[in-house]
Amino acid sequence: MAYGNALEALADPTRRKVFERLRQGPQAVGRLAAGMPVSRPAVSQHLKVLKEAGLVSEEQEGTRRIYRIDPDGLAKLRAWLDQFWEIALDAFKAEAERSEGDT
Repeated sequence: MAYGNALEALADPTRRKVFERLRQGPQAVGRLAAGMPVSRPAVSQHLKVLKEAGLVSEEQEGTRRIYRIDPDGLAKLRAWLDQFWEIALDAFKAEAERSEGDT
């Protein structure tokens, strides 16, 4: 997964809304599209982008496609983002140790 693709996919507010709806569990396009300000085909296109970014997977269930958050893709994105949290924590620790030395 390219992190840029995942971040770019989630930058779109409609895709973010679709992705957030998948937190409730696996869903078909029709259910995801219900109440959205875009058409069902547009939701399908957003799901395609999320799938290509590695954030969503799909499985065929009869004539329907069921979409779900891909835990592997999400874990990879989180691991990448966690690097920045570690940098922030290291900087905080260094500042705390520096301040402790000043007293």
